[in-house]
Amino acid sequence: MTVARLLIALAGAVGAFFAVWLLTAVVLRWLRANQVFDRPNERSSHTSPTPRGGGLAVVAVIVIGWGLASLTATAPFEPIVAAALAGLALLSWLDDRYGVAVVVRLAGHAFAVGLCMWTFPADLLIFQGVLEPLADRLAAGVLWLWFVNLYNFMDGIDGITGTETLALTSGLVACAAIGSLESFPVEIAAICGGAALGFLVWNWPPARIFLGDVGSVPLGFLCGWLLLLLAARGLWVAALIMPLYYLADATITLGRRLAAGEKIWQAHARHFYQHAAHRTGGHAVVVRAILAADIALVALAVVAAGMASPAISFFSAAVVTGALLWYLARP
Repeated sequence: MTVARLLIALAGAVGAFFAVWLLTAVVLRWLRANQVFDRPNERSSHTSPTPRGGGLAVVAVIVIGWGLASLTATAPFEPIVAAALAGLALLSWLDDRYGVAVVVRLAGHAFAVGLCMWTFPADLLIFQGVLEPLADRLAAGVLWLWFVNLYNFMDGIDGITGTETLALTSGLVACAAIGSLESFPVEIAAICGGAALGFLVWNWPPARIFLGDVGSVPLGFLCGWLLLLLAARGLWVAALIMPLYYLADATITLGRRLAAGEKIWQAHARHFYQHAAHRTGGHAVVVRAILAADIALVALAVVAAGMASPAISFFSAAVVTGALLWYLARP
């Protein structure tokens, strides 16, 4: 990974930060003027109506930033991925405003994932040849689809999605640099991270604006794409370590709800982080704990990216994740 590319990525991150920071102020005024609020209910983690739709600024900046970065010839534009990202943002915005049937949402997510999987080169195997090519694509597609939805499920308290996105994208850039992955789109990861940080200025507890599905779904889609690319280039352990807390919290909670016979598509407040937010009476302390764990997971992922045998890093990551879940689940 050349210094020039890393400097371009840093410049993109800084530009995305300021662009989202400024554009979110404009979006916030528009949302207030049009009464686009997330109103609290018995399952909510907030207590007063809060504008929802900050993802409009985040996604717009990422797509435009991607286009500008492609002018450097080091970050080739992926029109199908960018179009899928924008399409998911549109579908999710309609869901935020008017409500969209679950089956339609899932069909849209699956179509976006399938379309982008189709663009992967035939020799780009996510599971490194452990599975046959067709099985590799199907398994990766299912995982990507789950990641898109769990990212949305986990966006339930102030600051959590911005924090997770910043951690993941920082780790992706670091792992690509350590692994000398010249073909990895570090510029896009950096732009996504800068955009997340710019939104965090507005969304840090107590939040003045919420991301909404229009932000959480596309961010999950883009981060999932980047993680799959990292795994396909041989750093699959690092790609698994970085989002391990999100994967564990969402998957365990889904399993519990399925076992209880609940309608899993309905809103709820049973995630580990939601329990902790209700217990502590504040979001900031919970997000700080998640951030601390994320920093540890990113560090372990970077170590795994530079090791021939990363088993110790993965075991350590499991311990970190287990400790965080225990802390969040305390009565």
